[in-house]
Amino acid sequence: MITHAMLLLALVTPGAPGDRLGDAVTVDHVFGHLKALQAIADAHGGNRAAGLPGYDASAAYVASKLRDAGYTVELQPFAFDFYRELAPALVRGSHAYKDARTMHFSGSGDVTARPQRAGLGCTASDFTGFVPGRIALADRGTCTFEEKAKAATAAGAKALVVIDPKETFDGSAGHPQHLPVVAVGPDTGEELGGLRRLRVMTRTESEQRITHNVIAQTPGEGRVFMVGSHLDSRQEGPGINDNGSGSAAVLEVALRTARLHPRRPVRFAWWGGEELGLLGSQHYVASLTPAERKQIRFYVNLDMIASPNYKFQIYDGDNSDGLGGGPFPKGSAGVERTLQRYFVGHGLPYAGKAFDGRSDYGPFIAAGIPAGGLSTGAEQLKTEDEAETFGGVAGEPLDGCYHQACDSLGNVDRKALEVNSAALANFVSHYAWPKS
Repeated sequence: MITHAMLLLALVTPGAPGDRLGDAVTVDHVFGHLKALQAIADAHGGNRAAGLPGYDASAAYVASKLRDAGYTVELQPFAFDFYRELAPALVRGSHAYKDARTMHFSGSGDVTARPQRAGLGCTASDFTGFVPGRIALADRGTCTFEEKAKAATAAGAKALVVIDPKETFDGSAGHPQHLPVVAVGPDTGEELGGLRRLRVMTRTESEQRITHNVIAQTPGEGRVFMVGSHLDSRQEGPGINDNGSGSAAVLEVALRTARLHPRRPVRFAWWGGEELGLLGSQHYVASLTPAERKQIRFYVNLDMIASPNYKFQIYDGDNSDGLGGGPFPKGSAGVERTLQRYFVGHGLPYAGKAFDGRSDYGPFIAAGIPAGGLSTGAEQLKTEDEAETFGGVAGEPLDGCYHQACDSLGNVDRKALEVNSAALANFVSHYAWPKS
């Protein structure tokens, strides 16, 4: 029978520093960091999203803990396009409000004007005869919403309504726009074209802001290896599984590693803006010189490691599981095998996970840096076979609160958090205190 104590043992020589690391990283300590992140979200509007105070407070918490442990902390700044909707879109015809959704990166405004159709609204020719000051009605298709918004702005439109032939939809205008941009379905679209006056109102914030990655490294000799996780949540919620769980485990391992003086250097990172498109890790990798990239032996990523309907997943570094994705830089298979040894050694099941580019390992493998990592899953439904192997409920999401307000402390499975935190501690001990 596998006990909690057994789960925390590292597969190294008893008494070695790495063994002490495995003993020191406990689920209670990791969960303590999750409580702190939940408190931060509670005090800052319910989230820890990049560009908002909850993320800044999260970064400050991590940095403070690292400094107390003796690290020199780098807060690496980068600019990004920030957006949030302050109120739902309103589209009003002669008498009634219509079903509409604000496009991501829509400008903020309250416009009443005559609507005018502009075909697909992709080019200047679509706006031939368009009267400046009117509201442009464009059909969905052919070009991006950003291109439609730019063409509408150039034609002098005061707002843009994009009409889908099937349904009201969510979309993005790519980058911050100056005019309101909304989406409607076919019924609303047909009605709008016959109106003499139309009101379109959006309330948004859309501007460039600065956020930070948090980076710290232990002393040591030889090439560095990296361990990281994204620290930001979505605006919809506190992001305690996604990805407070990975961030808390990485933080606790970093704090305990510093006290044991590893022989090889370990660089720990907490990324900002992952939920906006891997922005922090992309910025970091792009900032490295060729020589600095070569000094990174590999990168290990933890993203969502305590899903309530979990399955233990290890990133497939060589496509040996036939899951696709990639690229697969040489050395990634070694990372995978080292992580697998912990699960095999403790009689724990695991499954492969594709290098599909959905988390912060993506920029590393794109740059040819070997990578790997751990995850317990997001919105995917658990299969019958997976329920038989890992427990849990078949037909339900691995994380039913993925990207929602309910991703709070109650959305964390402590066993999954414990196993993955211990697996990370074992991994770090293996490479930070090599036997030869």
